[in-house]
Amino acid sequence: MTELRKKKVVVVGGGTGTFMVLSALREYPLELTAIVSMADDGGSTGILRDQYGVLPPGDVRRALVALSDAPALRELFNYRFEKGDLKGHSFGNIFLSTLEKISGNFASAVSEASRILNIKGEVLPVTFQDVRLYAELDDGKILKGETNIDISRTKFRAKIKKVWLSPAAKINSEAKEAITRANLIVVGPGDLYTSLIPNLLVRGVPEAIKKSKANKVFVCNLMTKFGETHGFTGKDFVEEIEKYLGKNILDFVVFNNKKPVDAILAKYKKEKAEFVEPQIIENGILTDLLAPGPFIRHDHKKLAKVLTRLLWGARNRGRKNPGN
Repeated sequence: MTELRKKKVVVVGGGTGTFMVLSALREYPLELTAIVSMADDGGSTGILRDQYGVLPPGDVRRALVALSDAPALRELFNYRFEKGDLKGHSFGNIFLSTLEKISGNFASAVSEASRILNIKGEVLPVTFQDVRLYAELDDGKILKGETNIDISRTKFRAKIKKVWLSPAAKINSEAKEAITRANLIVVGPGDLYTSLIPNLLVRGVPEAIKKSKANKVFVCNLMTKFGETHGFTGKDFVEEIEKYLGKNILDFVVFNNKKPVDAILAKYKKEKAEFVEPQIIENGILTDLLAPGPFIRHDHKKLAKVLTRLLWGARNRGRKNPGN
């Protein structure tokens, strides 16, 4: 793996998807940077935002934990209180919010938490502006806040037409620099409208990705999410990302092509989640990414193997597929 040393990989996203990719790649001698969305307003994060006026710590905490080289501290930062006044809060969220109050800014809080957790890489909020996510549905209804878009979508049949941030936000300069220096940029997997696209809505992010000489990869989700991506095929995911990032910017799109067995798929019927059918497209990589077990998850090792190959992937279309 010595050939990977000093190669710079930037993972753009948020939530569980980014945690999974970072957890997989941290086993390699790469220079990892996580750029995470800052629009979350639910759960512990939402309460801390509303009551204390801090920036949303949740996605930052997850990325820090994924990159931490301290097992005991990883467990501590992920610990969630189950009762009392702190019920629902994770220790890591409270810790980051406290650091922000003490230091006076979120950048210092993230920097100090990174040092304490001894992370392998860096975690950068995509912006330091206090923003909220909005969505317009096909029927004209406007939803405010990531939580409403994520949860309330199950109440409406109309599809999401577009999403935006208010107020308009500008990219964190360190995040811009990381994208500029990257050898590989990975977007996804993750909730399309509430984890991935909020990054692409920040002014300067699409422009920086377009200008970057890095190979640019989108990792498609394994399953749809009712209310957000119900009925989507792999191609639909790509086309939605391209609305914000631009066409012909992605060098590779990674699809899982192993369908879970019916018994496992049946467990997801209550959530109205469906298997994402992969698509044969010019820059598509179709490969088995499914983890063994009773749940539908990406396999860390399989995905990491594909992504590390793409550091040297052929960027011009039509050449041998490096993911096979």
